[in-house]
Amino acid sequence: MAHYILFDTETTGSRDEDRVIQFGAMIIDQKGKIEAFDELCSTDVGIKIEAMEVHNITPDMLEGQVSATQTNFYKRLEELNTNENYIVAHNISFDMGMIEKEGFVNNYKKLDTLRCAKHLFSELPYHRLQYLRYALDLYKTEKAEAAKHGITIKAHDAIGDVLVMKLFLSKLVAKCREIYPDYNPMEKLVELTSTPVYVKKFRFGKYKGKEVAEVAKEDSGYLNWMRTNMDLDEDLKYTLDKVLGTTNDY
Repeated sequence: MAHYILFDTETTGSRDEDRVIQFGAMIIDQKGKIEAFDELCSTDVGIKIEAMEVHNITPDMLEGQVSATQTNFYKRLEELNTNENYIVAHNISFDMGMIEKEGFVNNYKKLDTLRCAKHLFSELPYHRLQYLRYALDLYKTEKAEAAKHGITIKAHDAIGDVLVMKLFLSKLVAKCREIYPDYNPMEKLVELTSTPVYVKKFRFGKYKGKEVAEVAKEDSGYLNWMRTNMDLDEDLKYTLDKVLGTTNDY
């Protein structure tokens, strides 16, 4: 029987040395039974001020807490770590990177709700979880859902974000059934997770708002410079490789 592990981390920052300081998670089985986790954890790495500004977790809150690997969630994460189960996060590469620093070796099927949102809700200008929360009216049902599990909703709080992600996952499954009726929706979402997204328009820089394909025709040198010198996400790298290699196809 498959389990679905929806999780989010709050961390000391986003650099290589940073570590997990909070897990929020919901583990759901196929009968709908839910285990909810909201756990702080200690680390030897100091919390950066910029991180505190986002999640409001301060060093004194971590005093006396167990390490990440000793949390109840991490233990369940290890127990369920097989290929029949699904691990779900919004921008999963970041959260997986954080637990891998704790020694975690993944055997789950990975589902990235951010990448899937870009595929299935491409008409939306942004795909941040808090944007989706309001754009898709998730906020209208979140209080009732939170009450069922004793969860308090707060922006940029791990368990609050997981609950919003759970509601959004239902939207993704429904959209998947609509667009790909012949596929198992969860398996299709796993496939979309590993499929880069073609980015139609730039959302930053001197060509913000312009079609990437048009810029490739007018200023391919700049795009080659971007590809070589900038730290781009996988989707934009994929897009630039496409337009620079086959510009006339777009």
